[in-house]
Amino acid sequence: MADNTITVNIIDREGITHELEAPTDMNMNIMEVCRSYELPVEGRCGGMAMCATCQCYLESDHDLPEQTDSELDMLDEAFFVEDNSRLGCQIQITDNIDGIKLRLAPEGN
Repeated sequence: MADNTITVNIIDREGITHELEAPTDMNMNIMEVCRSYELPVEGRCGGMAMCATCQCYLESDHDLPEQTDSELDMLDEAFFVEDNSRLGCQIQITDNIDGIKLRLAPEGN
């Protein structure tokens, strides 16, 4: 694996785990990586935390940055929200999340 690359594990809505390589030097987020691998993540608002179409569930013990007010507000209005819900567009690709495991939320947001 390249120096500036981490592994991201995404569980799709059929329960299949996809091990994705994600670049840490391109200022990308989880939503963008999922879309680049053509996983079914809509990201309708383009990553502005103004919709919840990239909602996912954190299933690993990674310590993510605290949620912003806009992310929390969006999740307040979203469907299928769990305690471990996050918006994929708000999780930046950094070395800190190497090996992260996320499950895509059901459609309907």
